[in-house]
Amino acid sequence: MTLVSSQPPHARPHGQSPLHAVQVLGGGSAGSSAHVRSLAAGLVARGVRVTVCAPDEAEHLYDFAGTGAAHVAVDRSTDPASVAALRAVCAEADLVHAHGLHAGLRASLALGRRVPFVVTWHTRAHAEGPRAHLLRLLERRVAKAASVLLGTSSDLVDRARARGARDARLAAVALPAPGGRAADGAGEEHHEAADGPKARAELGATERPLLLAVGALERHGGHEVLLDAAAMWRELDPVPLLVIAGEGVLRPDLQRRIETEDLPVRLLGSRRDVPELLAAADLALLPSRWESRSVFAQEALRAGVPLVATEVGGTPELVGDAAELVPYGDAGALGGAVVRLLGDPGRRQWLVERGTWQAGTWPTEDATVAQVLSVYDELTRPVPFA
Repeated sequence: MTLVSSQPPHARPHGQSPLHAVQVLGGGSAGSSAHVRSLAAGLVARGVRVTVCAPDEAEHLYDFAGTGAAHVAVDRSTDPASVAALRAVCAEADLVHAHGLHAGLRASLALGRRVPFVVTWHTRAHAEGPRAHLLRLLERRVAKAASVLLGTSSDLVDRARARGARDARLAAVALPAPGGRAADGAGEEHHEAADGPKARAELGATERPLLLAVGALERHGGHEVLLDAAAMWRELDPVPLLVIAGEGVLRPDLQRRIETEDLPVRLLGSRRDVPELLAAADLALLPSRWESRSVFAQEALRAGVPLVATEVGGTPELVGDAAELVPYGDAGALGGAVVRLLGDPGRRQWLVERGTWQAGTWPTEDATVAQVLSVYDELTRPVPFA
């Protein structure tokens, strides 16, 4: 798979107005919202005029206007009023860049003229039964509408091609600077220093290993399997404590299991102190059914916390050999990996050192902006006459 070129774009001719790039944000996940803010800042710094179309709550959390971009409040629905508002903004754009499947759908509906159209798929939706068929139709429409479709992992690129994308490319997205999210996907306040010992004391883990998982409590998160695995390590002495930061529809079911089975697990709900929790943790756990470029996995490796993750989606290419990878849905493999790592400080230290090296191979925010600019330049450069 070939990465998007990192060569800088050609300058626009003297006297020509700056390139106007409209960024359309859809569901506003932590990764895509933080990426749009980072991208907007980098584009503005390079002389591009940027307008971010996103709901007011996303602007409040991520302050797109603070980057020098214009913010236009547009709801993330496909009702006529929202599409009309988006169409009015796109009418004067040189290029439109949508982030996510639903943002891509809304932008494709709003484009009333031929304009270069870039779509980035940061993640993928999960659906079953009739909804899965509808999802395929939506993906096909967006993939075929895009001039260039960027996928943040190789399997997303393959998925886009299978859906009919004429030009699908791998585009690694940088992990923005700390302070962009909370455990449930909302924004988080920036903390100057992570206080691990304080967090351990507050969680009741001063004399026992602390395991951390972060993510929305949804079906694809793998939390049921995580609870199955927790039964394996409650025989250890001392018994490790698993804390899960995040909210979601599964919380009542998970809490019921924890109480009924007397599992050494605490549900923390939505948290705005993920850096502090990571600083306190002995291991980070990522049990999900699918990931592209998991923000939590990147945070764990950068924080020097050994990671146990499922071998799915873009995770293997993201972490390389810097994490213990296990099959999705295999509670025995997940629990066994945790038990082995807790009993092997040498392996944990190796993973910490390897994680630091692996994190150094990831693209910087500057490199990510340069990649995107090269695509913009390619799509907006005038075609010379023969």
